[in-house]
Amino acid sequence: MKMKMSIKNLNPETELKRYFGARAVLGDQRPRHRNRQFHRSTWMTNPKDSWPRFSRPGISMSLLESKDGIQYFAFEHSREYQQVQFKFLDAVESMDPNNIVALLQLNPYHIDSLLQLSDVCRIQEDQEMARDLIERALYSFECAFHPLFSLTSGTCRLDYLRPENRFVFPFLSLSFMTLCNSDPLCMLLLIDFLMLRSREYQSLLQLYQDWEEHKNLSQLPNFAFSTALCHFHLSQQEDMDLDESQKYRHKADQMLQNALIMFPGVLIPLLDLCSVQPDATVSSHAFFGPRSQIGQPPALAELTALYVGRTYNLWREAAVMLWLEECVKEVLRQVDASNPLVEDCQNKRKQRYQSAPRNIHRHVLLSEIKEATSNLPLEVTTQPVMGFDPLPPLDSVMSYTRPERQNVGASNESTLSLFFRSLLPNFNLQGGPRQEDDMEVARAGQELNQEVNRLMVAMRDMLANIRFQEPPREDNPYRDEEEWD
Repeated sequence: MKMKMSIKNLNPETELKRYFGARAVLGDQRPRHRNRQFHRSTWMTNPKDSWPRFSRPGISMSLLESKDGIQYFAFEHSREYQQVQFKFLDAVESMDPNNIVALLQLNPYHIDSLLQLSDVCRIQEDQEMARDLIERALYSFECAFHPLFSLTSGTCRLDYLRPENRFVFPFLSLSFMTLCNSDPLCMLLLIDFLMLRSREYQSLLQLYQDWEEHKNLSQLPNFAFSTALCHFHLSQQEDMDLDESQKYRHKADQMLQNALIMFPGVLIPLLDLCSVQPDATVSSHAFFGPRSQIGQPPALAELTALYVGRTYNLWREAAVMLWLEECVKEVLRQVDASNPLVEDCQNKRKQRYQSAPRNIHRHVLLSEIKEATSNLPLEVTTQPVMGFDPLPPLDSVMSYTRPERQNVGASNESTLSLFFRSLLPNFNLQGGPRQEDDMEVARAGQELNQEVNRLMVAMRDMLANIRFQEPPREDNPYRDEEEWD
């Protein structure tokens, strides 16, 4: 099955208009004249008047080859952009966001800097600024497209092994799934949720039907539960005749019961997040009790926690909760009756899900769902993870390498740098091999904790008052540009 997307669905206003109407979304807005400093119209974001004047940042896209109807593209960095990229990596290693801000003042459309600074804003819970930085990165990214590159054809590919391509994946998520030969961020763990949220029930079932045979979607907790929920919602539609409604409801019951038997560890955490107290016969039963969570293989615990943390709001509806209760009772009846399916699923859980692939860990990290990130293995949590390139592939294809940089001693660290280094999972206050006595370490830790709140306030003020320096104007900035309509 080849997946495609509709251009109009790349604009978030389209979804808002669908639910609330154009008048509610647009209000009294009047058409604005296009700001000529942004000489390209783009599909994924609308440039804002408050943004710095746009000029080519030095990133472009080339067509590598065309084979069997598929076109393979790659982003390329100019020599100047490579130098900016090296400075960016130095700024990241300094753990001081001031250095990234300074870099953006001179290079306001450097994509990795925009993405990394948006992570800092999210840490501060400044979602508005984080979103603005992401949108600016999207605009810079789309302006670099090759003329033959298409978001909607389903025949364009970007290789995740190339570092120049990887900035695309963290912030495009679902929109770029059709452009990749693989699924480096495991977006199959998200697509069902988005389809349910947008009420694309038939599309979700079609996807499941087309991909189940070769991708075993039923072995992913999210698809096992979401397809059941999809059938339930279809059975509740008022314009459906009785026979069809009963058919969907029967299928929903069957699929949810099978999902609960295969993934019993989902139920209690799901009810907890929905603020529902389970019946004593359920919570005390060995099948759904604490053993169902404790006995889960590591990868399965990661997957179930991700699904529950992401979708629990979809299960809060009263009708959905009543349906869930009925299916749980039926599952317990089958368990007590020693249904062979129960033992079969138990054996499958033991044999599978022992370790998750790297793309699932990337997905969990980017999801920022605490229930899931707490289940990440030590080999992930004990290494630095940067938002611009989380868990890079071990077999990356490098087109250029960064020059060696002289190591800077820990004595040059500022308090702000120390604070942001403390956010990493492998933070060590002693800074490596240096030996400090216990009293000095304790005092340093106490001072750091006392300054956290002050630093967060200072960072918020700093980011809120960023003023970008406009790049030098070209004599004819539109000499090789065309309108994108």
